[in-house]
Amino acid sequence: MSQVVLSIEGMSCGHCVGAVRRALEGVPGVEQVEVRLEEGRALIHGTADPEALVQAVREEGYEARLEAP
Repeated sequence: MSQVVLSIEGMSCGHCVGAVRRALEGVPGVEQVEVRLEEGRALIHGTADPEALVQAVREEGYEARLEAP
C-alpha cells in the first residue's frame, strides 16, 4: 500500500471536502482518504493510479495535482 498526496484548489467548505472525498473513494484501489480543507490537500492510501485520482477530483470541478513525495 502506498500513499499519494494531492494538492487541491477550489475547496472552501465542508461540502467541498465531502465531494472530493467521495470522488476519491470511488477510484479503484483506494483504501483510505483524508481530505484537509485548511491545507488544501488530500492523502490517499491504497494502490490506485495517481493520475486516476487527479482526474476524479477534476471531474468534481476542483483543480488537483500530485505533490512530490
